[in-house]
Amino acid sequence: MQYWLFKSEPDTFSLDHLKKMKKSPWDGVRNYMARNFLRAMKPGDLGFFYHSRVDPPGIAGVCKVVSQPYDDFTALDKKSKYYDAKSTPANNRWSLVDVEYVEHFPHFVTLEELKAHPKLTEMVVTRKGNRLSISPVQSSDWKTVLALGRGK
Repeated sequence: MQYWLFKSEPDTFSLDHLKKMKKSPWDGVRNYMARNFLRAMKPGDLGFFYHSRVDPPGIAGVCKVVSQPYDDFTALDKKSKYYDAKSTPANNRWSLVDVEYVEHFPHFVTLEELKAHPKLTEMVVTRKGNRLSISPVQSSDWKTVLALGRGK
């Protein structure tokens, strides 16, 4: 099993939205490195759901990957803000996975807490300039953040 961090602006799509929907495609990723991370995902992988562009930003809870990666249909939709004129049905440059709600943390783990924690200094989200919407999480970091979020 692999672990991931999924970033989303909560006014666009939050963990509350995912909870109501139960399952949703994680679409609209338009960065090649983040897309490649999506393509490496497998059903059963777990992810932190990170709320970005809020004050404070941080991890709200957990979601689970429930599909193999597949073509991001929004790349072909001319009405979508994620439309990509260079993508075609035969050669879609973008991928997505379906994610499912798992849990809200009792304690919202802020970016400031992540950066201040001595065991999380190598976590991708804590690095200066990191703007990827998807990033891998090491299993040791996963355990540490779970403990923080669950208040243990």
